Amino acid sequence: MPAGIYLQEEYSDTLREECGVFGMYDFSGKDVASSIYYGLLSLQHRGQESCGIAVSDTNGPKRSVKSIKNMGLVNEAFSHEDIEHLSGNIGVGHVRYSTAGSSTRENAQPLVLNYVKGTLALAHNGNLINAPELRHELEYTGAIFQTTIDSEVIAYHIARERLESATVEEAVAKAMKKIKGAYSLVIMSPRKLIGARDPFGFRPLCIGKRENTYVLASETCALDTIGAEFVRDVLPGEIVTISPEKGIESNTTMCIPKEQHARCIFEYIYFARPDSRIDSVSVYNARILAGKYLAEDSPVEADMVVGVPESGNCAALGYAMASGIPYGQAFVKNSYIGRTFIKPKQKNRESSVQVKLGAIREAVEGKRIIMIDDSIVRGTTSDRIVRMLREAGAKEVHMRVSSPPFLWPCYFGTDVPAREQLIAYKHNLEEIREIIGADSLAYLRIERLEEMVNHLGICKGCFTGKYPLDPPTEDIRGDFEA
Repeated sequence: MPAGIYLQEEYSDTLREECGVFGMYDFSGKDVASSIYYGLLSLQHRGQESCGIAVSDTNGPKRSVKSIKNMGLVNEAFSHEDIEHLSGNIGVGHVRYSTAGSSTRENAQPLVLNYVKGTLALAHNGNLINAPELRHELEYTGAIFQTTIDSEVIAYHIARERLESATVEEAVAKAMKKIKGAYSLVIMSPRKLIGARDPFGFRPLCIGKRENTYVLASETCALDTIGAEFVRDVLPGEIVTISPEKGIESNTTMCIPKEQHARCIFEYIYFARPDSRIDSVSVYNARILAGKYLAEDSPVEADMVVGVPESGNCAALGYAMASGIPYGQAFVKNSYIGRTFIKPKQKNRESSVQVKLGAIREAVEGKRIIMIDDSIVRGTTSDRIVRMLREAGAKEVHMRVSSPPFLWPCYFGTDVPAREQLIAYKHNLEEIREIIGADSLAYLRIERLEEMVNHLGICKGCFTGKYPLDPPTEDIRGDFEA
């Protein structure tokens, strides 16, 4: 996510996405770069700043890794010739949206390290809360960093632990005892593909299989894209090692009781694609339920229910199903424009709402509209969308939000900013309604969150201020990243 996103004044009003990770190992020896490319395309919604692919031939020399990293979208960053050049039967890929660490080519992933035991390529999704301490510790023992991202801190610790470990997966386990925060990792060693997930399960990671090829991916939608069959989710705290000799090996020494799990609820509300399943819960169904709960808890008379594309659409459909009010389309989305937040300057974001969305006058004119969106951060986008509907002739605009109000910042990879910037921290419900210009406003009740995800353990820190891990004593967001 953009550099200093919490510390600068160049803010947008939408949540920012996570990174996406993808790994592949073809035991038959066939090239995997093309499939990784398509896997990353299906994870593009998780990061639009930069992307990269690193591959190796397990039958070739140990230190031979080919990689390409570029800024921008996957289909713009790689040419056909690039993919042809990336010959190798094991590889990892990454799409980046920086939670911290500047948006530069140097900070693009995967990271490739050459060290005494060979090579290591790492792709990381998440955010560490103890990155500064670990980084300083490494610097004082001679480490020279090439990036400003905390993913490099993880890679260094794995490489160092590998010197005293029998296997690379043992080194990963030792490194996991030191790092704190949110992380899903996909790691390529010379002969193994490794996946790891933090003990709380903040970020998703799953395993897939296609013929004689194994896959690790942030979301199941990436498996579907390349024709891979879903095998299972990587458990919170689990390390999986994939090799031709032993298939999938599991290390669960870092796992904690299910009661302590703290998945990011915004994977289900906003980040993930609706055709994905995370920890056996359908993202689509979770959003439908959010809308149904809004209809049950905050009903209002209206003529049509609409969603703010894309993540508001499923919740709007759920609201319509529960209320009996017709579901309709009020907005046309420009498919060639990225989500609002990817513009680098706030002055560019100001007009990007109108560039991204257009209201359909024929659909809303003279009608009472219920508009569903996934969240309100600062309120600066919501008021423009409400105004857009009114200018298109809507008689009334009632806003419903498929998440509770943000009252606290997030330190685990979702860029919910400092409290002073949150509209719900500074204003009560009626004041927010007036600011955004809606006729009525209601949020999802916090008690509904567990019901949405079949009572999985989730993190609600940004709503309650109660975090699964103690937040850092200094706010390092904007300096270190995943």
